[in-house]
Amino acid sequence: MRDFRKQHFLEILEKYRKNIASSEEIKFLESYYNTFEANKTLITEENEADYLYLKENIKNEVDKIISAPKIRVKKLSWYKFTAAAAAILMLLFVSLYFFSRNEERDHTARIDKTIIPGGNKAVLTLAGGRKIVLNDAATGEIARQSGITITKTDDGQIVYSVAAEDGQILQNTISTPRGGQYRVILPDGTNVLLNAASSLVYPTAFKGVERLVQLNGEAYFEVAKNKNMPFRVKSGGQTVEVLGTHFNINAYEDENSIKTTLVEGAVKVSSSIGSSLIVPGQQAVLSREGNGAIFRRNVNIDKEIAWKDGMFSFENDDVKSVMRSIARWYNVDVSYKGDLSDIVFSGEIFRTAKLSEVFEILKLNNVQLDVQGKTIIVSYNGETVSTSKKRP
Repeated sequence: MRDFRKQHFLEILEKYRKNIASSEEIKFLESYYNTFEANKTLITEENEADYLYLKENIKNEVDKIISAPKIRVKKLSWYKFTAAAAAILMLLFVSLYFFSRNEERDHTARIDKTIIPGGNKAVLTLAGGRKIVLNDAATGEIARQSGITITKTDDGQIVYSVAAEDGQILQNTISTPRGGQYRVILPDGTNVLLNAASSLVYPTAFKGVERLVQLNGEAYFEVAKNKNMPFRVKSGGQTVEVLGTHFNINAYEDENSIKTTLVEGAVKVSSSIGSSLIVPGQQAVLSREGNGAIFRRNVNIDKEIAWKDGMFSFENDDVKSVMRSIARWYNVDVSYKGDLSDIVFSGEIFRTAKLSEVFEILKLNNVQLDVQGKTIIVSYNGETVSTSKKRP
């Protein structure tokens, strides 16, 4: 709309220069000039710096447009015409600029107020069905179960302490919503950080020949060492087995594959048809649509576990993969218009950033993002941007 109105004005101005403007078009120019003269209060302390910047740029544009000394003037002197033209352009651009900026600021403020970054949020579901909203629970002891004490620490972690060895083993579940993450220290001392929209099922005590938990979503594990009792994580169609190590599992159901990334130690990843050993810096990938085969690849560890350190990290990631991560953390839905399959992103964004700040970075990559309620509409803007990246 802004470009259309600017073009319309320039067309009328060109007609005036050629002495072929109609009386209505001349009145149009004069009305803009008169409106500008009557609206000196348009310039405020808040927008004065922007106004002065625009004024300089508009002056340059006016000098380019009105540069021929051969113009025949019907009603205005050359000086008055130049002043009028400058005033018209200034009013047009300043009015549209500030109207647009104020409108954008209001829209951005509404987005940032209604859609906020995630934080420490989770629900602990005890074996009997009782649910504890952990982000609302006070610090200190929050539950007791068959010889187990569950405590919430001052920094928001959930810690299991064994009070009696002969208690009944029960299954608990900790679940994070979209826009949530949470850390839990299991009965054996294993430290688990759950990402958004994830859940972990685990026993109140580990006994027997293994320490078995079940993951849906994504989590980073720092497993306490115990040579006599392997730690196993079931997720999707795979089982990860370790003795004591640090690793990350991404097993979201809306992702095409399950990815296990090893930071330190040793990990064996098994599926229905075999297993694979990976070393630090490697990732085991199990396709959800494949036959159960696992393949290994070297990866950038910092990228794969950036989420646990409060970052989004992208490296030639496609639009939908990027938006899935954003949707989980900001608790929004996403819809798409047009073909965006060739566009990829690289870079890092703080997970504490406002959604509007994330948008500004993503828009550098030929992508238009609009918000309707809690839904982000993603489309290709059709422009060539120097910082955009295409899939190789």
